[in-house]
Amino acid sequence: MKALGIEGTAWNLSVAVVDEKDVIVMFSDPYIPKEGGIHPREASQHHSERIGELIKKIFSVVPIEEIDVIAFSQGPGLGPCLRVVATVSRFLALKFNKPLVGVNHCLAHVEVGRWKTTAKNPVTLYVSGGNSQVIARRGNRYRVFGETLDIGIGNALDKLARYMGLSHPGGPKIEALARKGKNYYELPYVVKGMDFSFSGLVTAAQRLYDSGVSKEDVAFSFQETAFAMLVEVTERALAYLDLNEVLLVGGVGANQRLQEMLRIMCEDRGAKFYAPPKELMGDNGAMIAYTGLLMYKHGYVTPLEDSYAKPDFRIESVEVLWD
Repeated sequence: MKALGIEGTAWNLSVAVVDEKDVIVMFSDPYIPKEGGIHPREASQHHSERIGELIKKIFSVVPIEEIDVIAFSQGPGLGPCLRVVATVSRFLALKFNKPLVGVNHCLAHVEVGRWKTTAKNPVTLYVSGGNSQVIARRGNRYRVFGETLDIGIGNALDKLARYMGLSHPGGPKIEALARKGKNYYELPYVVKGMDFSFSGLVTAAQRLYDSGVSKEDVAFSFQETAFAMLVEVTERALAYLDLNEVLLVGGVGANQRLQEMLRIMCEDRGAKFYAPPKELMGDNGAMIAYTGLLMYKHGYVTPLEDSYAKPDFRIESVEVLWD
């Protein structure tokens, strides 16, 4: 079986076709703002202008007749962007008489990570621009055991990068600067139980930069502090749930320092660390296609009247009927 997946929850527009074994084809066309951060209206306009061309490219490789199900990112995400994806997905399902599956974006990150690693039942650290969560499966649902109280770690990295005059996306640029940093400056370390907060950390890092500290040392100090917070909560969940696997997913998961810190923690605890290939870390159509295919094989179909955008779609609301 083959599934077409359309992802467009935020800045990256991506379309892919997968089967049960691998990604057959994937094309992406990210929205890059000329300045500042992501503007939802401009991002949705970009998606509406480019999505037709991406789908044409996909169908030139895999004809629509070979596709068994159409999956789309239903949420969470930016409302205007989600509506573009939902509208196009409904059109394709109606025109070509294909079943439609609305996919939870967070769930797709977890499932593509499990698909492309040997992780069976991990504690998942999901880190992206819009979200940061520690997730694990209990029974037939995934549960969030810790999450950000304000902004996602990716958003925090982007805010700091913009403040220092760096263009979007800021995460990779902060990572590159941090590798050159030599001096650590203490910044607010905000962990509250199993949750964490980044907005105060961003403000403190901005003030540090204003005081004359180099970009490299600010980036280094910020990363070390923020990532230590994430690793602490992940380790606590690992101990609480008595599990022995950690899976890192989401766009910020491509950061080598975060991977290193999690790997060290796992080695200390006798746990295994997993991360999918870099091209499947950030938002991508393949993760939507694969999760949609998995759901369809287990009886999920989204009626047209229920295929609306869900900007606040929580992973806990999805019943998981597969192993």
